[in-house]
Amino acid sequence: METKVSDSSGSGKIHLTRTLLRMAEEQKRRRGAVEMGPTALAVAANVRRIRDDVRGWSTYELAGRLTKVGRPIAPSAVSKIERGERQVTVDELAALAIVLGVSPSALMLPFTDGPDSPVAVTGAGDVPALAAWEWADGRTPLKFDPSRHPEDQWMEYTLYGRPAWLRPLRPGGEQYSAEQMKAYREEGKVQGSFNWDEKGEPVWKYPPARSTDG
Repeated sequence: METKVSDSSGSGKIHLTRTLLRMAEEQKRRRGAVEMGPTALAVAANVRRIRDDVRGWSTYELAGRLTKVGRPIAPSAVSKIERGERQVTVDELAALAIVLGVSPSALMLPFTDGPDSPVAVTGAGDVPALAAWEWADGRTPLKFDPSRHPEDQWMEYTLYGRPAWLRPLRPGGEQYSAEQMKAYREEGKVQGSFNWDEKGEPVWKYPPARSTDG
């Protein structure tokens, strides 16, 4: 750091001021450079996938639609989001989901081919895709504390996180009753399920992961 302050003409003080301003800008830049976690990277990939592959929109069209709903994001910023160079705020996530016509969870989770595919979730690590989607859609806790009774944790999850008129009838510790699982599979064409191991981690249950060989 340069600290020239003895110049009687005042140029030394000006130089010091400019140096301090540069340091402040550098500190601001460093504070803003938050490391992108797996969920932020999933948002980046999903925004690009839905904008381009599904909707067929340019970044300019998406930016224009965001402006219309009161959450403007410049086309250049949309490109930075899709490249993983810019974090999405919570308000921007909601606006993007509205404009793209999907749920927030559709932006937050990786888009996989099968329910048994491992997906990375910030704070949880790799979990089965079905477990991640059920959690993100408000249907089940993602993890359980093995030192506590599962039903207590299930009740807390539904009591604290869901309005009374949305609380499921399924018992704690079980994802669905047999009838509900059958109906869910028929409606969503989901094959298999997941359960929690002795550590409270969600693991794929049935059927086993499919082989890609022959």
